[in-house]
Amino acid sequence: MSDMQPPGRRKSRGLIPVDPAIEMYMRTLVTPTDHPALAEMEAFAQQKNFPIVNRLAGVFLETQAKMINAKRIFEFGSGYGYSAYWFAKAVGADGRVICSDADAVNRERAEKYLTAADLWQRIEFNVGLAQDVFARTEGLFDICYNDVDKGDYPEIWRMAKRRIRPGGLYIADNVLWYGRVALEDFQGAEQGSTKAIMEHNRLIFNDPDFDAFINPTRDGVIVARRK
Repeated sequence: MSDMQPPGRRKSRGLIPVDPAIEMYMRTLVTPTDHPALAEMEAFAQQKNFPIVNRLAGVFLETQAKMINAKRIFEFGSGYGYSAYWFAKAVGADGRVICSDADAVNRERAEKYLTAADLWQRIEFNVGLAQDVFARTEGLFDICYNDVDKGDYPEIWRMAKRRIRPGGLYIADNVLWYGRVALEDFQGAEQGSTKAIMEHNRLIFNDPDFDAFINPTRDGVIVARRK
């Protein structure tokens, strides 16, 4: 990769996919989505340095789900329910978001926040390894959403892709991984995760059964539609 980068764009740990000023402007446009429960979830993430998709990606997830009239969504890695908040809004009162997370405390937090948002009744929250929960959950899904440990991304893709109905979506967060995927010479503690994400992305874009695109907002969200 060329070393010719705009000033301030190259970081020791990677690259900034979208200029912060642009994301700040975009953030001003989504203030109608404000909700007290959502504000609490975002404040908790900031205080505890807990990774969430954040508001812009959340609005994007909700929009994608609504565009295909999604009613059944599986989440690989749900944290304390931030992405589930957006999906639950999209599926409506007759929809279902099946969550998975290994930490029982995250389930308790999710119940608190999503109850306050009047969305908990649309959630099935399973405590355990996402792959195990998925394996024992039957049927097809409108959306499979992946936000587990990055080293597991290729495995999750292989598991999920045949369980998505035609016209349904596979969505994964962090597919630009702070721009590390664009640095061919990247070295560091995240090298293994970076290689796994690069393999994951290649598998998706080379799969003839899916159409795919990466939205670079925040840390990159891939959307792949099953044909």
